[in-house]
Amino acid sequence: MNFDLKTTDPKSQARAGTITTDHGVIETPIFMPVGTVGTVKGVHQTELKNEINPDIILGNTYHLYLRPKLDILEQAGGLHQFMNWNRNILTDSGGYQVYSLSGRRKINEEGVKFKSHIDGSTHFFTPENVMETQRTIGADIIMAFDECTPYPCDYNYAKRSMHMTHRWLDRCINHLKKLPFKYGFEQTFMPIVQGSTYKDLRKQSAEYIANSNQQANAIGGLSVGEPAEEMYAMTEVVTAILPEDKPRYLMGVGTPINILENIALGIDMFDCVMPTRNARNGMLFTAHGTINIKNKKWENDFSPIDEMGITYVDTMYSKAYLKHLFSAKEMLGKQIASIHNLGFYVWLTREARKHILAGDFRAWKDKMVIQMDKRL
Repeated sequence: MNFDLKTTDPKSQARAGTITTDHGVIETPIFMPVGTVGTVKGVHQTELKNEINPDIILGNTYHLYLRPKLDILEQAGGLHQFMNWNRNILTDSGGYQVYSLSGRRKINEEGVKFKSHIDGSTHFFTPENVMETQRTIGADIIMAFDECTPYPCDYNYAKRSMHMTHRWLDRCINHLKKLPFKYGFEQTFMPIVQGSTYKDLRKQSAEYIANSNQQANAIGGLSVGEPAEEMYAMTEVVTAILPEDKPRYLMGVGTPINILENIALGIDMFDCVMPTRNARNGMLFTAHGTINIKNKKWENDFSPIDEMGITYVDTMYSKAYLKHLFSAKEMLGKQIASIHNLGFYVWLTREARKHILAGDFRAWKDKMVIQMDKRL
């Protein structure tokens, strides 16, 4: 992997760059649609490529490990071949999913014992076998195995967890040295900064991760319920320490406003299930605010879903038609809303990039934050 930092905004820490891997170029800042089990929910690959048009999507190690299972993925030639996606893929390590299982898992120094949410079968993740799993899945960017702490989190627990995450990181790095690449292309490994919402722990963790000298770095354990101000404060602490010449990925974030504010703090990569999850519940994101398409006010509004026309669905269908589909509980309504929201998120990060390159990102960002904070 190669990262080329093109420019930094003069009035913020926002950056525009390019990441080049064996599967192509990723222009940053970038939003990565979440394709948990080898599919971006409700969106056909053709629409994903041609309309939403992201440079990279995300897959989930925990879910892909459970199904279709690793032997199927290996027989298929890896996740790219299995799902017919010839652009970049990032896989998370499963640490967040294990965290979310709460009562179904036990964590110790060796790893995490957990029960499948599908059939209750017992499994054990370690830093070593998670690296092997991600080699088999075959993503372009793979993540360290970490523990994602909850919010709120006791300081002593957060500290113990952070140090264990660091020890797990060392085990991941050591084991990866023994594992050859599969499928004819290389993988980039990302360690993860933890430390909950404690400034001193975040600082320690960022220094440890920076000193591991990997090709890219990630920030985890945020967007788990903490106020946005705490998220921004922790991000600012970490980006001041992580090296400028490597990509920075803020995991699981967030709303369109969260994304713009974190771009301003120096973050390059984002993922979140919010655009598709909210779409399935009838919430649409636009540059002028959010729309609840289920509201009665839209039933005779025959204007386009979004007159900006970010994707083909925005001008092809009216708000009235989309409201009708949701009222009738038609699957197409959720699909249209998902395409729109994902298209908007990708458009938003690409617009941010344009304004960073033009040198006026800060003014544009401040205007967009005010506009997007409205309910239409």
